[in-house]
Amino acid sequence: MFRFTCARSKTTVPWRLSLVALSITGLFGAAVAQEPTPAATAQEPTPPAEAISLLGQPLYPPSLPPSRKHALETELAEARAAYEQNPDDPERIIWLGRRTAYLGRYREAIQIYTDGINKHPNDARLYRHRGHRYITVRQLSNAIADLEKAVTLIRGQADQIEPDGQPNKYNVPTTTLHFNIWYHLGLAYYLTGDFRNALRCYRQCMKVSRWNDDALCATSHWLYMTYRRLGRVNEAAAVLKPIRQRMTILENHTYHQLLLMYKGQITPERLWASVKEDDLDAATVGYGIGNWHFYNGRPTQARAFFRQVIERPNWAAFGFIAAEAELARSK
Repeated sequence: MFRFTCARSKTTVPWRLSLVALSITGLFGAAVAQEPTPAATAQEPTPPAEAISLLGQPLYPPSLPPSRKHALETELAEARAAYEQNPDDPERIIWLGRRTAYLGRYREAIQIYTDGINKHPNDARLYRHRGHRYITVRQLSNAIADLEKAVTLIRGQADQIEPDGQPNKYNVPTTTLHFNIWYHLGLAYYLTGDFRNALRCYRQCMKVSRWNDDALCATSHWLYMTYRRLGRVNEAAAVLKPIRQRMTILENHTYHQLLLMYKGQITPERLWASVKEDDLDAATVGYGIGNWHFYNGRPTQARAFFRQVIERPNWAAFGFIAAEAELARSK
């Protein structure tokens, strides 16, 4: 029997370009230099980069809408207050880390989980969450180490529903601890190009994915792409057999649509046209279509989609990281 409490978040964030002050001097240049205007001096300091992309570019914290930022900061303050009441409680450590990461403060979240691991070295949840954020900041070898450690800690243990940080509209969590460990471990291997280990992980993940259609579609998407990268077309086709037009999807609509595209029931053109410029799922769709072109022998079209993905702002999205990985390997 599974138990659960609350809900999850998909956070995506844009790059921030540093501001460059321009000074123009003329006939009264000396006077201007002595009395700089507020516009010339009042510059916001550029925050430190949260990560370096797989293409060598600095990635900065998000610029969030004021209302969204206020809501996330309020939730973080509540999580911090709860943590300070009992800083040794692993549940409170996890929520402090999660709420910190939702604001794009990924390195700070990693340190919170690290402190938690020092206190609770046998709690698989802490390795699972730190591993996820190591993926976000492109430290893939660290992610693999953490998630492989989590695998050893859940061996022989009953699974449990994982509470979400930001609820879907139904307020129903759709993943479990075992699912998230295997899912993120498979992703970390996939991003490094180690498709054989990715296959091992996604096969294990599928064993804990069939209890709802959201989990089934998420795992099927990455498992299908992994089989195709390995040239195992028949096994990839078998992954698509349970996928239908009518499924009970609460949040993973994009993965569902991509799987229907792989089945030939939706065209890539129609799917890409349905994505808005600022859509949070644009990275997922763009990478899925680009990858589909790649393993169907159209590398030029694939790279074009991968470039479109990384030109958008959602650099924490898994599809964005995957597009980076493809372009980095193609160099």
